[in-house]
Amino acid sequence: MTAGRRADRSESFGEALLGEVLDRAQELPPHLIGPVVADVMERLGGRRPQVLLQDYGQLLLVPLPGDGLTDGEPQMIDDSEAGRCFLDAHPVELPEDDGVRIHLPLLDGGDQVGVMAVTFDSIDDHDRRILRRIAGLVADLLMTKHAYSDLFFGVRRGEPMSVAAEIQWSLLPPLAMIMPRVAVAGILEPAYDVAGDSFDYALNGDVLHVAMIDAMGHGLDAATMATVAIGAYRHARRAGTGLPEIYAFMDRAVAEQFGPEHFVTAQMLQLDTTTGHLQWVNAGHPSPMLVRDHRVALRLTGPTTLPVGFGGLEPQLSEMKLEQGDRLLCFTDGLIEEHETGEEEFGEDQLIDWVNQLDRTGRGIRAVARSLSHTLKRARGGHTTDDATLLLVEWRG
Repeated sequence: MTAGRRADRSESFGEALLGEVLDRAQELPPHLIGPVVADVMERLGGRRPQVLLQDYGQLLLVPLPGDGLTDGEPQMIDDSEAGRCFLDAHPVELPEDDGVRIHLPLLDGGDQVGVMAVTFDSIDDHDRRILRRIAGLVADLLMTKHAYSDLFFGVRRGEPMSVAAEIQWSLLPPLAMIMPRVAVAGILEPAYDVAGDSFDYALNGDVLHVAMIDAMGHGLDAATMATVAIGAYRHARRAGTGLPEIYAFMDRAVAEQFGPEHFVTAQMLQLDTTTGHLQWVNAGHPSPMLVRDHRVALRLTGPTTLPVGFGGLEPQLSEMKLEQGDRLLCFTDGLIEEHETGEEEFGEDQLIDWVNQLDRTGRGIRAVARSLSHTLKRARGGHTTDDATLLLVEWRG
């Protein structure tokens, strides 16, 4: 560019489309996201636009209602092109009699919000570029606006939800986070009646902080205890304290609020995402599994202390160095125990067998976490008598 001359700043067609959505985003009511998507797709020459949201059970993709959007029945994630797009987090194009239908993942920080679908007479690389960017903007809008409305909760809810489950879902961070050095993916079962299980994570600079808890009991009592435990964990973590101090703070909070007969098992970890150096503290919780080269290699055993609320001794730190591609499976005891009278425990051996099989599929951590949870539920006869929660952490190096 010649000195003193300014670059061309005129608005291209694609920039105009994105700019119009951005200009309206700040004051856009949640229920108008769908109509805005439909308008943009029409101006691009698209037909039959859909925004599909994942249900809480992670079984279905449910159409978002809105003027200009196409209705339809929910689509099975495991048996549809939209589901394939959702699981692999990549666009999927499907030839049709009147053109090409493209499905695009709605991604926000690696979390999978849902899928956007639209049909064109034909698609070229310019269309793909603009659609990919529009999908990213739509995902951001959905994540931002969900706090203002019950609309998206209603769409995603496939059956009545207990009050305890409402509380637990409101506590959770996004179910997945995919970053260059580290990835996290979790799932809660039973989705509509979970009570005492929860997890939390935060990526602060180069350090990933993770906690998984299991509050004793069921129903509102367990959900309330889990709320206090997670709140105490976040408070201590944000104060910059170490894992032993975090345990002590959580322990005092639960004991002071609920008394000596109540407890929460907990597992807290810190992972340096630059080096793979892992530290953890175990407070009466099932030990995580290390998955290396697509197989369960070992359990993260080490010194343990009493569950949170029982006033245990200061926990000892356990440490190890991860290798690139290692995955950690954290879980609650409901994943391996069956409490119905006369039934055998599902057991760790069966869990390990399924982990070994599913990790070999080559799919991303989010798809593996979902498949593992659903496979284990089917293996238990389609039900669980206790909360069954899992969280996968992958060090990508």
